[in-house]
Amino acid sequence: MSKHKVISIIGVAALLAFLSVLPFFAREYHVEILIIFLINVILAVSYRLIATTGDWTLCHVVLMGAGAYASALMAKHFGWSFWMTAPLAGATVGLIGLGIVYPLLRTVGFGFFIASLAVGEFIRLVWIKFHTPFGGPRGMINIPYVGELGPIDFYEAIPYYFMTLVVTLVCVFIMYRIDRSRIGKAFKAIYEDDILAESIGIKVGRYRSLAFVLGSFFAGIAGALLAHRLSAIDPHIFGIDEMVYLLVWVVVGGTATFAGPIIGVAVMTILFEWTRPLLEWRPLFFGAILIGFLIFMPGGLESLIAKFTRLFGNRKDVQAKTEQPARAEEPV
Repeated sequence: MSKHKVISIIGVAALLAFLSVLPFFAREYHVEILIIFLINVILAVSYRLIATTGDWTLCHVVLMGAGAYASALMAKHFGWSFWMTAPLAGATVGLIGLGIVYPLLRTVGFGFFIASLAVGEFIRLVWIKFHTPFGGPRGMINIPYVGELGPIDFYEAIPYYFMTLVVTLVCVFIMYRIDRSRIGKAFKAIYEDDILAESIGIKVGRYRSLAFVLGSFFAGIAGALLAHRLSAIDPHIFGIDEMVYLLVWVVVGGTATFAGPIIGVAVMTILFEWTRPLLEWRPLFFGAILIGFLIFMPGGLESLIAKFTRLFGNRKDVQAKTEQPARAEEPV
């Protein structure tokens, strides 16, 4: 096992240990923030799954909302438990993604970007216009909570946090395995050069569709977690403002590595809480951050890790070269 892999495993283990003890030392408000953070991690990583093919979309938050509505409707009207509605919500949003990706495949780049915005706004307007069953502009209320599982009551913040942590770890692990698999390599090949990828036998349209459907599925899971925690949803919480925040997370963290969006969500969640007193100035603040990173650090924060690693490695090489002659002069 390589040294880099050992360090990565130790880092992940330390992070999991920190996340496991953190809620016991935090106030209830901060536990709720941690729950939203974990849900946003699923959302951001699933967005990167689509972005690895070069398809940057503006409807991903709306797809999350579709998962929230699907899970809420199944729970309210059929009485199904969260353990059934959450995966079904993911599957439902995956089917919605399959339905809307085919017209989107006729576009690339900026055209895909704008067309996805139009599709997302169409879905959101459906929620607003139809009071039955979506509740219209006011949305849905009294969404059933997760309830109890044996002695564990998920209405409480800490049990729900650990349930969300487990779901997040499972989703992120599955997406990590996809990213490292042959499918993930095909996604990246399409991003690098779709014409070259097609010339070597990669079916570009099929893989772009697969990435979109997989990203939609996990966005639906995130939406189900959000709906059953808030117990109330409306179309406005899945609007363009929230989509811009998602773009900021991904751009700030970076998309070159799997950890980039997670870093972006963590950093921007902290900044989001620090700027809560400056509510009116927050859009300007985050807009400036987005533009600044696009101009001065297009690789995101993850690029700093690579720079520090190369710098540290170069210093070690220089030190080894300077010490080598001194060792040669030592008597045998």
